[in-house]
Amino acid sequence: MASGHKTNHFLLALAGVFLLALIVIWAYPAAHSDGCIGVVEISGTLQTQEVPPSLFTEGQKGSETIAEELGEAGSRSDVRAVLLLIDTAGGSVVASQEIYEAVRAMNKTSVAFIREMGASGGYYAAAGTDYIVANPDAITGSIGARATLSDYSGLMGKLGVNSTTFKTGELKDMGSPYRAMGEGEAEAWQSIVDESFASFKTEVEARRAGKLDPSGFEQALDARMLTGRQAKRIGLIDELGNKGAAIAAAARLSNMTGEPRLCEISGARGKSGIFGQLSAPGALRLLLQGAGRPQLSYQ
Repeated sequence: MASGHKTNHFLLALAGVFLLALIVIWAYPAAHSDGCIGVVEISGTLQTQEVPPSLFTEGQKGSETIAEELGEAGSRSDVRAVLLLIDTAGGSVVASQEIYEAVRAMNKTSVAFIREMGASGGYYAAAGTDYIVANPDAITGSIGARATLSDYSGLMGKLGVNSTTFKTGELKDMGSPYRAMGEGEAEAWQSIVDESFASFKTEVEARRAGKLDPSGFEQALDARMLTGRQAKRIGLIDELGNKGAAIAAAARLSNMTGEPRLCEISGARGKSGIFGQLSAPGALRLLLQGAGRPQLSYQ
């Protein structure tokens, strides 16, 4: 009799182990076996310089930090695909190019999701990915370059302030805010802007080869902003949808099975802390950053 009870207990235990094994086999692959989709955020004004967090701002990642995050995502063995969450109108030409090159350097499936805005340098970064998803009403496009110069000479004249520059070449101080633009200076600046634009255009054409509508793309090269719908018709993006659609695309393109899992990628950030930019000199430096200096941008 005791032997029969032992046998029943053994069979029940065996059945429990078998059931547990089935649950593990069913659940584990769906949740864990395929690794994760690395998430990298690209937002705010694209710039090379890191802005540490302060009492007045959450801070701003520089292009080097974003490139580090992309590099980390590319090197991690558990990351199967990379999702770029883009919300930016662009910024510095150099910063945009550094981010684009870092995207291209990853040897992994990459998908961009444009929720609110991915224009100019923001679109440049997105173009480096394998697949672009945008909200139908997101703002994108604005394919172009510009240089912004300031002229304070009229104000300085009213204030009785004079500035004299000694130089070795006629265009050595081109872009100076202390005088009106001289002869030949506009042509020189336009050549710089045209060269940057040509680089932008070439990369987009290469990355979107076979997807672009030629006439629509040519029209978009006047740097106009486009909705996600308009960009889809031209072939600048691949799919209209939400973040979930972008996650699904990343999982599909990287051949992941089961429910995709996200993992956030975070690189080094400025560590000056909340009081890092509170001093008067620090605040003034932020306000005057780039003042009087020509700005070449995809923005």
